Amino acid sequence: MRGLFAFLLLLVAAASPAAAADDGRFVERDVASSAFGPIHVTLWLPPGYDRDTGRRYPVVYMQDAQNLFFLDRSNFRKVWAADKAALGLIRSGKVAPFIIVGIDQPGKERYQRYFPVKVPSEPMREFIAKGAGPLQGDGYVAFMADELKPLIDRDYRTRPQPRFTAIAGSSMGGLISIYTLAERPDVFGKAAAVSTHTPLIDPDMLGKAPGLAATIQGSWRNYLYHQLGAPKGRKLWMDHGTATLDQYYAPYQSVVDAEIHRLGWTDKQFRTRVYPGAEHEENAWARRLPEIFGWLLSDWKP
Repeated sequence: MRGLFAFLLLLVAAASPAAAADDGRFVERDVASSAFGPIHVTLWLPPGYDRDTGRRYPVVYMQDAQNLFFLDRSNFRKVWAADKAALGLIRSGKVAPFIIVGIDQPGKERYQRYFPVKVPSEPMREFIAKGAGPLQGDGYVAFMADELKPLIDRDYRTRPQPRFTAIAGSSMGGLISIYTLAERPDVFGKAAAVSTHTPLIDPDMLGKAPGLAATIQGSWRNYLYHQLGAPKGRKLWMDHGTATLDQYYAPYQSVVDAEIHRLGWTDKQFRTRVYPGAEHEENAWARRLPEIFGWLLSDWKP
């Protein structure tokens, strides 16, 4: 009887929700935007969020939510597995538990929405808009800073200060992430710009217009000098690979790196990396996301 009783206790424990692994949970919702209409977001709430109701959490806002978590929603049947990267770091005690807010990209208007409007000169901006359509980056930054974040801070237990608020994205999503860090340091204190599309336009165009590459590099110097400024408590990660689209990024990233260092950012505040052989795609970004999060969020102590 004693053995049977012990066996029954094991069965009850195995069936108990408390015994199940807590991998966090997802929440999906639409958020109103004055500039764009409803925008769909997917939140990942970390393990313990529902149990430890007295705790507040830092937040990472990420672009291209379709490609962050779920294969069946992804554009290329590949995902960043952002929740898995976060889980590994949280369970190892390297960073404090944090919330991820994934923001859907709009499809055919993704380029315009993620474009850093003030980086190029006005003539260059007009040239780009003529081919691509109205550039939406400023409106999107305002949505994230003034509409989405206040809602998240209201409805969830966040730590709302800039040092506990990060933004991340890849390619054009990397552009809008560094742009947001520069434009709204009152809201965002950390950014990860992964495989950042620093050429701003299709690299094929650069070889057809003499002087265009130098113009874009000069635009980066000018913008960063006037808008990014000194770190003032912020942290920034930038990287790129060397294959597929990433093979074009080095000349522009080197200009960005030099200017950021000239502004006083040291290795403690600014980390820039090159991944030889890495391609411009989600599996490559997933492989290095634990390293990215681990460095960027290292001061979010458990």
